[in-house]
Amino acid sequence: MKIAVIGTGYVGLVTGVALSEVGHSVTCIDVDPSKVEKLSQGIPTIYEPGLEELIKKNIVEHRLSFTADHKTGLKDAEVVYIAVGTPQRKDGSANLDYVEQAARDIAVNIDKNIVVVIKSTVPVGTNFHIRDIINQNTKNGIHVKIASNPEFLREGSAVKDTFHGDRIVIGSEDEVAGDILEAINKPFNMPIVRTDISSAEMIKYSSNAFLATKISFINEIANICESLGANVEEVAKGMGFDHRIGPDFLKAGIGYGGSCFPKDTNALVQLAGNAHHEFNLLKSVIEVNNHQQTLLLNKILSRFGSIKGKRVAVLGLAFKPHTDDLRESPALVMIPKLAELGADIVAYDPIAVSNARKQIDVSIKYTEDLNEALKKADFTVIITDWPAVKKIDLSLFSKLMRSAVVFDGRNCYSLDAVRKSSIEYYSIGRPDHTPELIG
Repeated sequence: MKIAVIGTGYVGLVTGVALSEVGHSVTCIDVDPSKVEKLSQGIPTIYEPGLEELIKKNIVEHRLSFTADHKTGLKDAEVVYIAVGTPQRKDGSANLDYVEQAARDIAVNIDKNIVVVIKSTVPVGTNFHIRDIINQNTKNGIHVKIASNPEFLREGSAVKDTFHGDRIVIGSEDEVAGDILEAINKPFNMPIVRTDISSAEMIKYSSNAFLATKISFINEIANICESLGANVEEVAKGMGFDHRIGPDFLKAGIGYGGSCFPKDTNALVQLAGNAHHEFNLLKSVIEVNNHQQTLLLNKILSRFGSIKGKRVAVLGLAFKPHTDDLRESPALVMIPKLAELGADIVAYDPIAVSNARKQIDVSIKYTEDLNEALKKADFTVIITDWPAVKKIDLSLFSKLMRSAVVFDGRNCYSLDAVRKSSIEYYSIGRPDHTPELIG
């Protein structure tokens, strides 16, 4: 099938590439000519494992192309996906400016009836709103059918999730549009959930809000565990055996980040408010997460009192491993606070340094060399559980640092391993370890 995808961010690019991989002819459209030029050369504009190989493969096999011209990209398209960003406004609501512009671009450039699929995360009611914008601006009696097809991709494993996800949700009031979308997605061989448009829109927000709630819940349990001398990992393990709860998203740490959970939880609170419902539970989830992101700072100050002039190694800048995305990363909260308190900061990340330079406006040193970050540090703060960080020989902290004091925001190391080392170690929801307790 001939498909156009508007937007080449995480969702749009992965969607377009995956659709071409299963045999469709796909043209991805982006308003940024520099992005289009790179992508046309097979150079991905985001970091996502496995994506570059698929881009190059499908360009060579003539199933995938890129353009900055809407008329060219929409020519002969039977189905058009809208996969542009819906960033958060100051009040927490979703900004639909890019989605609305995409709708207007579709309307003035199509010459036949088509199906428009909204892939972007949008508030309930947006699909109908976008359908009306398009139909009001088309010429010669052209009308579009609309369908909702929310994404459930995790950054860092988006390619894997596209081909091995849990389900595909299709929301449509038109049976023909729903059937077309189901046929497009059939090669992915995943369970397909057919529902109405409003429910499909709500499934996306509800899924992310529930997962964010699990994270904030276990983080609150972690904080209680610290006060009572319990180990949150043992607690989570025992909870996870209950099939009604499950083990996923019960890993304590310094909070969630990224492009989805923070934005979608805030948007759902706004949606609820617009429907005259105070979503107090989700408000608490957001409050807990905001507090969690600065939890390590309190531990650091409790340990040192003042950190002025101390050299700190910050390990990890991205909000999670295997991505260069810093959106809502705890690093964006922690680093300015550490700098404000006078710390000399060296930050390590294997792939996110370039993005960090653009987003962190305090003076710090960056490195992609883990050892370089640790050299002569007075203490280490672990923000992102990169494999290189998790696999490090704990003796390296003692060998390279001025004083081997580690504040682990991701519980990277087993307490058994820590007890056999000479490091002073503080984690989340688990007993602290100091060298004088060894033996």
